Amino acid sequence: MATINLVRGMGSFYKECEHPESRWLRCPHEYKIRYRNAAGKQTEESGFATQDKAKARLAEVYQARKNSPQSQRKAERIQKYGSMQFHEYVEEWKAGQRHLSPQSLRHLDSLLDHHLSPVFRSRRMGTFDHKVVDAFIQTMERNGVGLATQSNAFDKLKSILLDAHRLGLYDASPLDGVAPPQYDPKRAVIPSRTQLQGIRMAGDDTFRLIADLMSGCGLRNGEAAAVNLKNLVADDVYRVTEQVNQTTKDYAPLKHRKEGEYRDVPLPTRTRLSILSYADTYGTVDGYLLRHPRDLSKPYPYHLLHNQWQRVVKQSDDVDIPEGMVVYGLRHFFASNCLSHNLPITDVAEWMGHKSIDVTFKIYRHLMPGSMGRAAQVLDLGLAA
Repeated sequence: MATINLVRGMGSFYKECEHPESRWLRCPHEYKIRYRNAAGKQTEESGFATQDKAKARLAEVYQARKNSPQSQRKAERIQKYGSMQFHEYVEEWKAGQRHLSPQSLRHLDSLLDHHLSPVFRSRRMGTFDHKVVDAFIQTMERNGVGLATQSNAFDKLKSILLDAHRLGLYDASPLDGVAPPQYDPKRAVIPSRTQLQGIRMAGDDTFRLIADLMSGCGLRNGEAAAVNLKNLVADDVYRVTEQVNQTTKDYAPLKHRKEGEYRDVPLPTRTRLSILSYADTYGTVDGYLLRHPRDLSKPYPYHLLHNQWQRVVKQSDDVDIPEGMVVYGLRHFFASNCLSHNLPITDVAEWMGHKSIDVTFKIYRHLMPGSMGRAAQVLDLGLAA
């Protein structure tokens, strides 16, 4: 069955018979037409005796669709945004990213300034297609851009282009068929119990408190810096309500959560005693244990923890630190401790504040090496029955 396509978007007409297209004018079979209706759904009609009648009906449908208010609005959007340069569109798009934290906005600006804008700044939005996006990824690969940065830059470009696609700038998404950068984070370096004990004792009292909160409760650096006596909601529960934002250097909502939202985490006895002992020794300010040493009205600054960690690392002759470990390894210990004692990974993901369990699984899957073997043994028992 042959079909004849007309003007782009108009549709096509054809015959369902054994005759070749060259004999359609003389063959008695009726013509059929195929087009997309106003909702974008493919539609077919039959019963047209001549080509002229089939074409006339296609033209009628095409004009009606073209003149519909919806099509006119789409045409106006294409005219406005399609000719807009990338940097102009991004400025308007950024104004709508009100959900982003100051730190996320800073990260976004960095990706735009160093990776996206140098390539796309003056490109017209209507000229993006999958070839353009794929060439961008290949350029990053040739320039030796790290996979993590490649992945982040692609995700931001994806968000921008999907926003433009929703406005109707592209018939097909410019991301269709594009293979995104494959970023696989390095395996977390986790200290043993003995190594953890040596590391926490190598720092001062403040470092020891933060180490206990990160390794005992799974807190992030900034969450540990915001530790508050009021958050001891039970002997075995600590309520994480805020963090010290590294960018603003002030208290802020938790990552992936809105103002006022919190998460409850298990509170081991040693960590609870560490909190209470520190509060008894140094006191608190409105319940906060850690403050800026030179200005108690300000939160504990991140750089002080970084400096403490560097001093601990320099004591490598006296302290056993796993090769490649960073201070975040203290939080990794919490996940390792939970999973090695068969606590559900769904609970661990919630306690650590991960956006989804996929993040937890991707980082800590190797901490459950026996699960595959145990599954094979269970399956063997069933097959042998």
